Amino acid sequence: MNCESVTECACPKTTCENYKKCCACVVKHKNTDSLPYCLFLDNDGDKSMSNLYSKLKVRFENL
Repeated sequence: MNCESVTECACPKTTCENYKKCCACVVKHKNTDSLPYCLFLDNDGDKSMSNLYSKLKVRFENL
C-alpha cells in the first residue's frame, strides 16, 4: 500500500506501527471490525462497531 504519512495524528497510541499512517491504520481496523481512534466519537476505549452503533443511536434518537 502506497500511502503518505500525515504530519498530525489524533491517535494517542504513538508507539503503534501505524501511527501517522492513515491508510494502513484504516485497513488494520477494517480487518478487526473496529474504528480508528480518530473516527470514533466518545469511544471510552471501546472501538467496536456495536459500540459505535449504540453511540449513534443515542445521538440521533432524539432528533
